[in-house]
Amino acid sequence: MSTVSKPEIIAEFKTHEKDTGSSEVQIALLTARINHLTEHLRTHRKDFHSRRGLLQMAARRRKLLDYVKRHELAKYTELLQKLHLRR
Repeated sequence: MSTVSKPEIIAEFKTHEKDTGSSEVQIALLTARINHLTEHLRTHRKDFHSRRGLLQMAARRRKLLDYVKRHELAKYTELLQKLHLRR
């Protein structure tokens, strides 16, 4: 994924018609941004400001994943498979 396309990601992961901010959508958007920033950091190894932002996004995604795991285990496992995340 070269750029983060928010409408496509929201359409794929939304739980109901007007859903734009559920945990699943937030996790999917963060994953896309993390993947995009990871590619950037492969070419710009000394960009420490972007690296700090990447670590913050990864921590925020981790917290959201823990929340989904606590409340809806089935959605958690489905989300991990759809996003190709280890855990």
